[in-house]
Amino acid sequence: MSVALRPWRSFKVFLQMVKIEHSIFALPFAMLGMMWAADGWPGWHKFLWIVAAMVSARSAAMAFNRIADRHIDALNPRTRDRAIPAGLLRLADAALFLVLSIVAFLLSAAMLNSLTLALAPVALAVSLGYSLTKRFTPLSHFVLGLSLGIAPAGAWIAVRGDLDPRIGWLTGAVLLWTAGFDIIYALQDDRFDQEHGLRSLPQTLGRRKSLLVSRVCHGLSLAMLIGAGLAFGVGPAYFAGVVVAAALLAYEQSLVKPDDLSRIDLAFFTLNGYVSIGLFLFAWLDRLLRGLAS
Repeated sequence: MSVALRPWRSFKVFLQMVKIEHSIFALPFAMLGMMWAADGWPGWHKFLWIVAAMVSARSAAMAFNRIADRHIDALNPRTRDRAIPAGLLRLADAALFLVLSIVAFLLSAAMLNSLTLALAPVALAVSLGYSLTKRFTPLSHFVLGLSLGIAPAGAWIAVRGDLDPRIGWLTGAVLLWTAGFDIIYALQDDRFDQEHGLRSLPQTLGRRKSLLVSRVCHGLSLAMLIGAGLAFGVGPAYFAGVVVAAALLAYEQSLVKPDDLSRIDLAFFTLNGYVSIGLFLFAWLDRLLRGLAS
């Protein structure tokens, strides 16, 4: 029995390393970019390769992050149980997973169109480079935001083979939304970062000012979601989704206080998943209603 379970346990370790469940943050926005680019359903070929590109790019980014931060993770009580510092995964295996993820991403990009392939190294540079920025700038949250924000733009390019400036509204919205919740998440490590020479807004500005920046980011993100809807001429169902997203983000912000981080997991993991999935569902409903009306 133990021998039979060993491959599954190894597979679970890899899934835990890359936090596969967190793909839910950016994937719905990529699907939104895809839907708007295709004005509906782009076909199974485009859909499957876009999903493959998204998952493989994010897996590569997370694997690189775990490799680059393995010594830092080993020192941090919050992260010392991660696969590499805990000895659950060999560094060589993680590196092989990284290489395979990059290959899978490049293959997926090549199967979409020439512009997707040409820009794939840029996407990788941003996604992998984020892990290094915390060593020299407190603005690393915004680099992470950009790495997720390019998802809808990448999906647009995958469908159309070109880049429409209007998709920049959605890219900006995802960038600011991600930066806002990543600042909240970084509150947990402000003292550790200070002691070990790592940079973040909480380490630089303190918790109270960082939460203010997070709230500004989320407010601007909502404004850009409205701008995206106006740019693409969508209907009221989409804007209802923006209102729901605003309510969820307001609740998220209310859960975290400078002196109380006890509900940070609910604020970071659960609510942000609802934001991304919920907005896509409202946008999909809007597209369906407009299609029935035409």
